This record gives sequence, C-alpha cells and structure tokens, in this order.
Amino acid sequence: MIKNPICNAVAAATYIALIVLLIAYVGENAQTNNKILAPIAFLSLFTLSAAVMGYLFLLQPVTLYLDGKKKEAVAFFTKTIASFAIITAIILVGAFSGLFS
Repeated sequence: MIKNPICNAVAAATYIALIVLLIAYVGENAQTNNKILAPIAFLSLFTLSAAVMGYLFLLQPVTLYLDGKKKEAVAFFTKTIASFAIITAIILVGAFSGLFS
C-alpha cells in the first residue's frame, strides 16, 4: 500500500501512460476486425482501470477513515487528487503547446 499521495498520483499517471502506449502499439500492429473481442477488451480494460484507480485513490483514505482518522483521510484524498490534477494540467499544457509532439 502506497502511503504517499504524490506517489499515488504518479502511479496513476504512469498506469495511464502504459495503457496508452500499449493501445498505440497494439493499434499499429493488430489487423483485426473482430466485432466481439473489441468490446470485451474495452470493457475489461475499463473494469481493470476502475479497480486500479480505486486502489490508488481510495484504499489509503478509506483505511484511515475506518481507523478513525477522518481528517487525515480527507487530507490524503485531497492531496492525491490535487497531485493528479497538477500532473494532468502539465500533460494538457504540454499536449496543447506541442511540447510532446
């Protein structure tokens, strides 16, 4: 369990980047027109992503909350969300400014 909200946010961004790289790689190299497997793969990836993000964003705050540390739980969750928002803003600025082209 990661006990640092910034590390949780970085882990979430890393997970997203890895998924995007995987999709880009598979998209370039896969020549499939399978109308059944594509939706199954999409829903499976969506479910996996929800579970991973739930773990990264919610496990530690919920654990703190259940231990009676309500203020710490809210602070941890808020710091995680704020850290992820900053990472997202950096990515958006980089994408729209052509930095990552």
